[in-house]
Amino acid sequence: MKPKRPVSPFEAQRQAARRAALNALKRARRSAEKAGVSLSEWEGEFLDSVGDRIKTYGRAFGDPEKGAPGQALSSMQGRKLKEITAKAKGEEPKRRWGRKPPPVSEE
Repeated sequence: MKPKRPVSPFEAQRQAARRAALNALKRARRSAEKAGVSLSEWEGEFLDSVGDRIKTYGRAFGDPEKGAPGQALSSMQGRKLKEITAKAKGEEPKRRWGRKPPPVSEE
């Protein structure tokens, strides 16, 4: 039996990022089911497809400019995952850009 080669630190970091991303996807789906929040068709498909790509390729995006080296999710995928998690927790979605609404005057 051959002894296993020591894993390079870079490869260990990539595997850790992969496990973390898969766990975050599972947590988002589980918390939505537990809270009784129904995810839209698009959100469910997003979680499934991103999970499949991470399992198959080790990351969920093809263009290296869209995410940090060694990360499993691109920056936009991470943002969408945070939005889905917030929806599952029942939190109000954060404003992304634009002007603040005018203050309501109490008269």
